[in-house]
Amino acid sequence: MTESSAHILITDDNRDIRESLARYLEKNGLRTSVADSAAQARKVLKAAAIDLVVLDVMMPGEDGLSLCRHLVETGRAPVILLTAMAEDTDRIVGLEMGADDYVTKPFNPRELLARIKAVLRRTSHVPKQRDATAQELLTFDGWVLKVAQRELTNPDGVQVPLSSGEYQLLLTLLKRPGIVLSRDQLLDLTSGRSPAVFDRSIDNQISRLRRKVERNPKDPKLIVTVWGGGYTFAAKVGDGSK
Repeated sequence: MTESSAHILITDDNRDIRESLARYLEKNGLRTSVADSAAQARKVLKAAAIDLVVLDVMMPGEDGLSLCRHLVETGRAPVILLTAMAEDTDRIVGLEMGADDYVTKPFNPRELLARIKAVLRRTSHVPKQRDATAQELLTFDGWVLKVAQRELTNPDGVQVPLSSGEYQLLLTLLKRPGIVLSRDQLLDLTSGRSPAVFDRSIDNQISRLRRKVERNPKDPKLIVTVWGGGYTFAAKVGDGSK
């Protein structure tokens, strides 16, 4: 997939916005599909290979943040949120969920196009996750992660609480076992924020996560540091089917 051949899904309940944006993106070489609701977007996502979703936060029915959470958890496609100028909370929550970027309304189509291309460039170099995209259970070394419920249970059956950042980081690692992920790639996959600003946040979250899942956090066997490369999840990961 190249930037010029990428397929963009525009999801917004405002007809003028989604249709005018679709025309602009197509004029600039991108393919587009449109949806007027989260429900319609889910249908498009099942029927077509979508490379990126431009997603309005405020929509009737299922809102954009709910759909964003689904897209992040299943790894279907990167997300750029469209938020109202005054809705700082929605923007922050969306980024914490794992949205790749945001643009405030009213927006300049040229700026949005630049952001779309930047996200596509960034995510095109990220290793792909496991084929199953909607697994309900992921298991490793006696642990169980219930993906939809965001619940982690240790080998003794005790639930271990995870922050939003810890959950996203663990899910990212479990979906790519044995693959070395750099700090920049982990930032792209878990937050979409600039590595230049948050270059140490991944190390801090890795340390916190190790304290929760490793038998000996000082000698980690699950989340292993690859010197000069990044981190890799070294244990076998199952999907709970056996």
